[in-house]
Amino acid sequence: MAFAMNLPADYRPHLNTREVEAAIKDIKDFFERHLARALKLQRVTAPLFVRSGTGINDDLNGVEQPLRFRVKNDGDAEVEVVQSLAKWKRMALGQYGFAVGEGLYTDMNAIRPDETLDHVHSIYVDQWDWERAISPEQRNLDTLQEVVRTIYEVICRTEFHVASQHPGIRPVLPEQITLITSEELYDRYPNLSPREREHRICQERGAVFVIGIGADLPDGQPHDGRAPDYDDWTTPRPDGGKGLNGDILLWNPVLGSAFEISSMGIRVDAEALMRQLKIRRAEERVERLFHRKLLAGELPESIGGGIGQSRLCMFFIRAAHVGEVNVGIWPQEMIETCAKANITLL
Repeated sequence: MAFAMNLPADYRPHLNTREVEAAIKDIKDFFERHLARALKLQRVTAPLFVRSGTGINDDLNGVEQPLRFRVKNDGDAEVEVVQSLAKWKRMALGQYGFAVGEGLYTDMNAIRPDETLDHVHSIYVDQWDWERAISPEQRNLDTLQEVVRTIYEVICRTEFHVASQHPGIRPVLPEQITLITSEELYDRYPNLSPREREHRICQERGAVFVIGIGADLPDGQPHDGRAPDYDDWTTPRPDGGKGLNGDILLWNPVLGSAFEISSMGIRVDAEALMRQLKIRRAEERVERLFHRKLLAGELPESIGGGIGQSRLCMFFIRAAHVGEVNVGIWPQEMIETCAKANITLL
């Protein structure tokens, strides 16, 4: 079986396996400490599984199936392993009493068995899931851009920290992140695919936040898929586009490609939820626990997202394969291909 892997020629890792393990711990400690301080986030404990049928689990693009099992001592109740905590976090904000301007973050560990395995995707997903309460008046583009710039500043600070610990690694990120809408990207590169557009703009700018992902572009296709019930990808913006969400992308100098490290956005209010459920023909979800609470006004307005832990570690130590920083399950052919490319999988 062939795998679509973008592996660099003449790859030489900067760190040996034990140094990698030490660097992972250092990067995670440094980044989450500074992220929490910058966004006023408190670390909380998160679930590994949630009850099926509540609407709490992340449906991702709506086609990926979560792992399910039954709890013998709870009447054989069906539960499922989380795919991310996009909706659980918003419920926790209200339940724990976070005020506007405050928020939470957690270590999210997920299993995505339908994931296509390659050099940047594993069935094991680890990320910092974070959520911050905002006021209804803050559901706008200015809030989104401010938070993006804050997160990017922490990313840059972490890169300088890693470089100070490992002289063979030098900072490459630009001082500022470029903010661009998916509509602008389409207009600039109408003959390219969304992935090709990301590649081109990241190669040019170094760090990019693509605004508005989920709504159809002029060709009738979205820049990328988004579930209808957490990010707001349909609210009109002053620039004429739609969506108050997006992705943070970095230019990866090892892979020579755009490299997504975060998906985030302002979350749906009741109006946006109903609009997006209708577009996705998923109105039946209004009967689920999460959706009932949101429509009843029982959940705070919020902004949130996920930041890939292995993705960031991979970027900072200039690794070529996520398996260098993430213990996953890899097909034998991939293991052999990596070994020939001087890539050691954990």
